[in-house]
Amino acid sequence: MRETLLKAALKVLGEGGEAQFSTRAVCAEAKVTAPTLYHHYGSADGLLSAAMTEAFAQFLQRKQVAVQSDDPEIALRHGWDDYVCFAASHPRLYAAMIGRFLQGARIPAAEQAFALLIERLRALAVEGRLAVPAGAAADLMWSSVNAASLLHVTARLRDAAPPTPAVVASIREQALQAVFRPKPKEPPP
Repeated sequence: MRETLLKAALKVLGEGGEAQFSTRAVCAEAKVTAPTLYHHYGSADGLLSAAMTEAFAQFLQRKQVAVQSDDPEIALRHGWDDYVCFAASHPRLYAAMIGRFLQGARIPAAEQAFALLIERLRALAVEGRLAVPAGAAADLMWSSVNAASLLHVTARLRDAAPPTPAVVASIREQALQAVFRPKPKEPPP
């Protein structure tokens, strides 16, 4: 039953965001009564916290199995694209996840996702491929991926279509240009 409630909570968050999240909505989706929810999670907030933790865990799992490459720059690019794809596919859930994180919730999977970013950037720093320190590179990549992701979340608010692939790619490429040293030109043959 615990798993059923968690799946229902994620579905409610995905369809209506945190604003539509309620004990009633989750119980209706799970086809249980409120006492069942309270028995397993203590409160609606307890279930919401569990749902956010699960959403971040699924997100991290997705990041860990995303396209891997021996080239950390390619892995970084694919990780960035995957992050935006997640937000584009689940804009309301993504907004709720980021909102919870910004409210100060400690979410280990979110911390692990950021640690994965740092790990990739440190590998690039060791190779001498970063134009800025790894911490600054992480800030640039983190802010750019969240900016592109938020364009998907705020499309309805702006009464606009989601961003085009060209806009998203432009944000990514500008961040990458700021992070990486230019590749040396190969001498002519």
